[in-house]
Amino acid sequence: MSDPSKNESGQEPQVLVVGPGGIAMEGGSEGEHETKSVTGMVEQPAKVMRIGGMIRQLLEEVKAAPLDEASRARLREIHKSSIKELEDGLAPELVEELERLSLPFADGSVPSEAELRIAQAQLVGWLEGLFHGIQTTLFAQQMAARAQLEQMRRALPAGMMPPGAAADDDTPGSRSSGPYL
Repeated sequence: MSDPSKNESGQEPQVLVVGPGGIAMEGGSEGEHETKSVTGMVEQPAKVMRIGGMIRQLLEEVKAAPLDEASRARLREIHKSSIKELEDGLAPELVEELERLSLPFADGSVPSEAELRIAQAQLVGWLEGLFHGIQTTLFAQQMAARAQLEQMRRALPAGMMPPGAAADDDTPGSRSSGPYL
């Protein structure tokens, strides 16, 4: 009898949890944690974005028109090659997740329109989740950098503002161009 908490290779499944600042905390053995930026897990972001756009458009096409057997067979091949191309642009952790979640088509058979729509929608949803995760990470990193900059400004002794810092001053009546003449 197999252990349900393990995958086909006998390893425990990998879980990524995004912590403070958009850093993924990867559960290791015996409480060890390896941190990895979610944005760093997409090795070729432009390629992933292009393929994501293509897959979204294909899903719209599949929804819009009835497909004959030849076009369904062609879409099956496009779907498989798209996943393969995506894998080339992703870190191993995301490749593993994508492989786990992708719906495989039966070898040699032509999928139905419904099967194609489900597979394409699932892939589009996964990619949108990935993109939202990256956007959230970038926003969190930007906010953390702003907070750190503000802390550094507050730590400066009175009257010791760095050059250009007065231009960012938002207090009423302040002018970045200097005193009145």
